[in-house]
Amino acid sequence: MTSGLPETVGVVGLGRFGRLWASMLQADFTLRVYDSDPEQCAQAERQGLAPGSLRDTLSADAVFYCVPISAFEPTLQEHLAIFEELGGTRTLIDVLSVKVHARQVFERHLPATYQALLTHPLFGPDSVAASGLAGHTIVVDGYRLPSGALDAWKEYFTSKGLVVVPMSADEHDRLAAGSQGVTHFVGRTLERFGFAQTPIDTLGTRRLHDVTSQVSNDTWELFVDLQTLNPHTKAMRLRMSEAQDSVFDLLLPNRVVTDRVVVGIQGGRGSFNEDAARYYMSRTPQVPVDVVYLHTTERVLRALHEGEIDRGVFAIHNSVGGMVGESVAAMARYRFAIVEEFAIKISHALMIAAGADFSNVDTVMAHPQVLRQCRTNLDKKYANLRQTSGAGDLIDQAKVAELLGTGELPDSIATMGSRILAELNGLRVVEDNLQDLDENFTSFLWVERPRQA
Repeated sequence: MTSGLPETVGVVGLGRFGRLWASMLQADFTLRVYDSDPEQCAQAERQGLAPGSLRDTLSADAVFYCVPISAFEPTLQEHLAIFEELGGTRTLIDVLSVKVHARQVFERHLPATYQALLTHPLFGPDSVAASGLAGHTIVVDGYRLPSGALDAWKEYFTSKGLVVVPMSADEHDRLAAGSQGVTHFVGRTLERFGFAQTPIDTLGTRRLHDVTSQVSNDTWELFVDLQTLNPHTKAMRLRMSEAQDSVFDLLLPNRVVTDRVVVGIQGGRGSFNEDAARYYMSRTPQVPVDVVYLHTTERVLRALHEGEIDRGVFAIHNSVGGMVGESVAAMARYRFAIVEEFAIKISHALMIAAGADFSNVDTVMAHPQVLRQCRTNLDKKYANLRQTSGAGDLIDQAKVAELLGTGELPDSIATMGSRILAELNGLRVVEDNLQDLDENFTSFLWVERPRQA
């Protein structure tokens, strides 16, 4: 036994790591162990440990806290009354995977006469079971420990075959975010992805499976604590996300098709979205254009993201109806670059199937924006018509017009749009210019995939 070490050592927390740590200490100290969970205590007894009372464990000369990261502060707070009753001095040692948080907890609650050591054993039950204890690393920050006592603990850890790395809490967390933090983040991401073994896995693939399996054996609580209680992991996750986006963008260029521009639009054939796309492309009449009718902003942005189209057009705002909610919701789900916002003047006609009897029409089905732009006139002139928007592609009045023209929707339904839309689908216009404002402008976005610098 190295001189300068305590005679009695306590371990609070008998989870998988706590039991491993207590088993290492048992041969060298008078050991006292405790856990509030009877099941953990039963597991400890089966491994040859003898759990005792909390007070007895806390009365040891040195106490290791092997509790979850987020439980450390409330646990220490619960113990302060017992420490006050015990009096004297002792050394408290944490084994948390984050060190700035541990230091801050000690700074807030450590009794004035107590000493403290910050440690991070960079191993766990699975890695020790696979290769033994020797050769694994432990980081130590002397924090509030005399140099002699710190040296004694370093010598003890070395005697167990551990590689001791002295390091400040701040430096530890900075480095851990880019190593342990990345490993756990990637492992959990692959787990959520459904990363499965195959008969043709390479060595690198098998190592990724090992990482996924290793981090998945740890509790979700540990993962969350590692990612939220290390002050540097947020920046790491942002960098990881940016790196993934960058690689994705490099694999999918800004233009997949180079001999023409493939434009996906929110509307269908004859829609105002098509008018907007044609208006925009009229600036470059020498460039061939393929228009893909996608009917919803969600489908436009998904197709852009997946490389099915190279440019997208969708409505974003109207001078009467305000923001286009459908577009706002879709924009929150995808990455894209706005090339330009532009506006065109919009007029709305009420139209029905060519052979329909208008007296039997009871519903007008169109995009929510169209109904808002015509609300006053519809309520005044056609109060008998129920105003509704269809589901899926039928949110687009151009799709409604198409199905009215083919007889796939009942002729009790009317829709709204331009006269061109009516002509394209063989519909009859009941009345034109039903928009509430004569100067009714809709703003559209012309978008593309993000470009790499």
